[in-house]
Amino acid sequence: MSDAVSGATSDAAEAHLRGPWNDAKLPPQERAAALVATMTLPEKVGQLVGLWVGADASGGDVAPYQGDMTQDGPSFADVVDDGLGQLTRPFGTAPVDPELGARSLARAQRQVMAANRFGIPAQVHEECLAGFAAWGATAYPVPLSWGATFDTALVERMAGEIGSSMRSVGVHQGLAPVVDVVRDLRWGRVEETIGEDPYLVGAIGAAYVRGLEGSGVVATLKHFAGYSGSLAGRNHAPVSAGPREMADVFHPPFLTALREGGARSVMNSYAAVDGVPVAADERLLTDLLRGEWGFEGTVVADYFSVAFLRTLQRVAATDGEAAALALTAGIDVELPSVAAYGEPLIEAVRTGLVPEALVDRALLRVLTQKAELGLLDADWDPEVEGAPDLDPPAHRDTALALAREAVVLLANDGAALPLAPSARVAVVGPLADDPYAMLGCYSFPAHVGIHHPDAGMGIEIPTVLDALRSVHPGSVVHARGCEVSAPGRDGFAEAVEATRGADVAVVVLGDKAGLFGRGTSGEGNDAPDLRLPGEQQALVEELVGTGVPVVVLVVSGRPYALGALTAAAAHVQAFFPGQLGGRAIAEVLTGAVNPSGHLPVSVPREPGSQPATYLAPTLARATAVSDIDPTPLYPFGHGLSYAELTWGEVTCDDETWPVDGEVSVRLDLTNDADREVADVVQLYLHDPVAEVARPEVALLGFQRVTLAPGGRASVTFRVHADLTSFTGRDGARVVEPGAVELLVARSSADVHRTVALDLVGERRRVGPARTLLASALVEAGGRTTEEVTVG
Repeated sequence: MSDAVSGATSDAAEAHLRGPWNDAKLPPQERAAALVATMTLPEKVGQLVGLWVGADASGGDVAPYQGDMTQDGPSFADVVDDGLGQLTRPFGTAPVDPELGARSLARAQRQVMAANRFGIPAQVHEECLAGFAAWGATAYPVPLSWGATFDTALVERMAGEIGSSMRSVGVHQGLAPVVDVVRDLRWGRVEETIGEDPYLVGAIGAAYVRGLEGSGVVATLKHFAGYSGSLAGRNHAPVSAGPREMADVFHPPFLTALREGGARSVMNSYAAVDGVPVAADERLLTDLLRGEWGFEGTVVADYFSVAFLRTLQRVAATDGEAAALALTAGIDVELPSVAAYGEPLIEAVRTGLVPEALVDRALLRVLTQKAELGLLDADWDPEVEGAPDLDPPAHRDTALALAREAVVLLANDGAALPLAPSARVAVVGPLADDPYAMLGCYSFPAHVGIHHPDAGMGIEIPTVLDALRSVHPGSVVHARGCEVSAPGRDGFAEAVEATRGADVAVVVLGDKAGLFGRGTSGEGNDAPDLRLPGEQQALVEELVGTGVPVVVLVVSGRPYALGALTAAAAHVQAFFPGQLGGRAIAEVLTGAVNPSGHLPVSVPREPGSQPATYLAPTLARATAVSDIDPTPLYPFGHGLSYAELTWGEVTCDDETWPVDGEVSVRLDLTNDADREVADVVQLYLHDPVAEVARPEVALLGFQRVTLAPGGRASVTFRVHADLTSFTGRDGARVVEPGAVELLVARSSADVHRTVALDLVGERRRVGPARTLLASALVEAGGRTTEEVTVG
């Protein structure tokens, strides 16, 4: 470091010591308030923006309209003079060695501190949806796979590991998890979601938040709210959801992740809901989020969404008007780079368009969070200790465990799977020998690395073919057959020949993740229907015609319609299972691992049945008044195993259920198999008569249980009546008395036992303080535990 920079840093540190904002013994908000009172308007506004260095899109867009929005962007030196709120993606913009990147970030932080008179560093954020999105970091399974595990403890462990990697190189905030609820499987970002049920999304999302926040990294919930309800599943398209759908489907996962997880940040949705862009919606971002829910953290803008109020949604004529709308609505920080919250906001304040009190309101939240992170401490040091390892063995072990639990066996004739040790196997299909088949669009190799092929992938990713050759003792031959989406059947003949010489064919089909038209799944890759892309369905039909048993293995970011392929011997689904997904799949196919994943989204029968979801009232299901049957081929919650647990008696001591009380339901389980077996016990609500049209069934609780051979266990769900609440005819959330049923089930369509109950008492209003999750106690081996896995 030069003497000039060193001296400037020293001067800044001395200034920093002059105020109470330096005193770590004071409450964070008090420290922040003291700083707010001392700052000039440009210094205040400087804390409300990010800066994305190197985002000129020369390596390919990794955000919507990135090239257009960054071509005239300011330089680092132009921005930092009055301070800087955030640094955007120093590890997620181009491949960088972790140790060199950490050193470079520390230098940048020193420059930021030296340039402003309070010595305040920038808060650093990165993407972390399927692992820290950095070169050489562990690539975990995508969120749809987290949902398939129904394993909150394992997801929490994964998130803690992701956070520890981020902290090891100087990152403070992660832009995850996505807690949008799937409403249309054609949407390209289905792979980023956890599933189609708000209870599952909230429970798994809260577990991720606990892990990330527990590591000291700020979790950012996105995209608040309604983003996944876009018309026709088109990214950024308008959302026409009514207030009841917003309140009962889109809002609950966010509330759960805030209350049960402790997320300290929220990111707005790009969408306009009923004509109002969320980035300008004060009712949502302030009245609901802060006023009703009591959220005290920061709201950060999805990339360029403040400027989009002018350029795309046209509710503002100037950037100053866009800044006024967003700041009034409640967006505290403009990301990824300074635009509307720079000079346009300063001018808007000086001309009276924006009260400075609104700037102070956002600033207080931003600086309070920086105080919580230690960034206002006088002795804060940007240097990190040691050489960071972003892909240690323990993290790979967790990635493998998640991938194993997420593979879903959809159908099996019992002859093809598990593969016999001596079986001659033909591994066919466009994704059989492609490492990118394991990765979602927010993994670093697919998101950024694909534009920098000379850097390599940074991690080892065995393909399905590699892994099968490693674990299967019989012969394994390979033929590609066709491409993922490009037309052409020239490879069919070779695939048919390979299949005819085999005892069983494993056809690996599905998606190639990418961004904005560079794939078949991922942000900006929306589908017109749910037919497998390209010639893949025709390839399967050709192979089935050989008479050789065919295993259809779909590795994808969304489920595809498989109704035309029921002649196959088995169907297996994996949702972008991460860098060790190939190994996990091979272990499931050979029987080394007993499959235990369950569907977080339904698998449709017909390709044109969207939008459809299991969470539907009677008239959204198959009826005599329409010739379109949206009944899925495989329902939400479905999943088979090679060996099953024996489900026994269900007991409930009550016949009535107070509208303000709890009820307990118990299921006995036995493992009569000669191997370890895992299963997911699911609890659903059926409300026969209600004041509004309600879903036929809705998830109220779940518990994953693993038993050793001969093992016995019981699962007891304790369910508060609050979980039966819904938005009533008057717009208030209510618990309505009357007859209800609790369904102990293997899936949303496979009910083991029904428990009939009467909710008794007066119609009761509930609010954000209501109970959000059921509790599940597992008794096994003489002990009671709330752990997800027991032996």
